[in-house]
Amino acid sequence: MAEKEKNEEVIQDENLTSDEAQADTADGAEETVEASVGEVPETDPKDVEIESLKEQVEAEENKYLKMLAEFENYKRRTKQEIELNNKYKDQNIAEDLLPILDNLERALKIEGETEAFKSLSKGVEMVYNDLVNTLMSHDINEIKATGEVFDPNYHQAVMTEASGDEPGIIIEEFQKGYTLKDRVIRASMVKVSE
Repeated sequence: MAEKEKNEEVIQDENLTSDEAQADTADGAEETVEASVGEVPETDPKDVEIESLKEQVEAEENKYLKMLAEFENYKRRTKQEIELNNKYKDQNIAEDLLPILDNLERALKIEGETEAFKSLSKGVEMVYNDLVNTLMSHDINEIKATGEVFDPNYHQAVMTEASGDEPGIIIEEFQKGYTLKDRVIRASMVKVSE
């Protein structure tokens, strides 16, 4: 029985020792947690400087990319403007020549019987044809009107008239219209059926 009591005491001592060890471990862990929470790790000034320089490099790179994109857009717009100007470079001279062409057409409509008049008329017709061919060689073309369906993009209706034709057909052309490539430089002045 005495032996049994000794064993029980040893077991109790071991239990106490393990409980004390656990308590000591818990206290040590708490101290470690308190030490790590209370202490702020020191940052190296070099790391701060590196981060600052990285941010500056990124900001400068963004500025560079933005300027590069703006410059590319500027080059593209300039190229488009130059191409457009070259495409329609003949428009101003064509607009100046159209009234002369109109006057030559009016001169050709005048009728006369004398030999001198016929010679003059033939000369005017030759000048007119040369001018028309020159304009056509620069992609300046006459807009077809009489008998065509009225298109407000190419024709300017100055009169309407009831007729046997279906509505919206051009009956008469008062002044010819012209296009330069795909651009209307002067719309045809026309009379349209109602």
